[in-house]
Amino acid sequence: MKLALFDDWRVGVVDAGAETITDVTEVVPGAHDSDQLGAGWWVRMCRDFRSLRAALEGAARDGGARRLGDVRLRAPVLNPGKVIATASNYGDHVAEMRDVVLERVAGHVDTWLLDFDVFLKAPSSIVGPDDAVVLPAGPTAEGREVHHESELAVVMSRGGSDIDAAHALDHVLGYTIGLDMTVRGDGDRSRRKSHDTFTPIGPWIVTADEIADPNKLEVRLEVDGVVRQDAKTADMLVDVAGIIAYTSSIMRLDPGDIILTGAPPGVGQVQAGEVMISEISEIGTMRNPVCASKGEVKR
Repeated sequence: MKLALFDDWRVGVVDAGAETITDVTEVVPGAHDSDQLGAGWWVRMCRDFRSLRAALEGAARDGGARRLGDVRLRAPVLNPGKVIATASNYGDHVAEMRDVVLERVAGHVDTWLLDFDVFLKAPSSIVGPDDAVVLPAGPTAEGREVHHESELAVVMSRGGSDIDAAHALDHVLGYTIGLDMTVRGDGDRSRRKSHDTFTPIGPWIVTADEIADPNKLEVRLEVDGVVRQDAKTADMLVDVAGIIAYTSSIMRLDPGDIILTGAPPGVGQVQAGEVMISEISEIGTMRNPVCASKGEVKR
């Protein structure tokens, strides 16, 4: 199943060919409230998905489908409690950061940045497919580079602490595409990655039952038609189950939490006016333009 949010945060099911969407909001408890600040229903939907699934499938089968092009897709996540990002999880990305990027953007290499770990991003940085990434004025004026990092994103269904890796994937609602935008340079990693619009997510969540193995997906990103990132999740140093197990040993995972699984190699600077196209096999494609200021963002 492909679960999406659209228009005024309606819940939709996208057809297998990704051509139409059917509104299933009526069968999701509490989802009629379009106020994002009262959107605890989305977290509860993640938690209760197994019991809601039959009703969602029935509503999708019996409802009237609309063309995807006639709706505005939103980020398929809403006010998650945590956005957790994974650092240094592809060997070739570690090498490019060590040998090229860090020396250029910071003038030195802090070796701790090359170690596998997790950190938090602000949920307020989330935007959806087709939404613009806005280059922050301060860092841009200082000449700091803003880089793209296209990644597989995991949406949690069942929470827990100290989750066993052997059962970790049973806690997953599904998978989507995430961009972990970052201001390069010195300073706290979470701050540099939490600017407004710095976490595009979309275009929908593909439920876990439709992804046979999240460690066998292809991740690709183009900027203005030029391929920047082209990798396989099989190349991750720590696989999806391992990331969940490690993270849950540090902090309790809750329903609706988002985990970005790490940047493949090929990260690079983006400029105003460019367009990023992110694609992950078995999930879909997401488009995000880059703008120089909030005034240029088109809704």
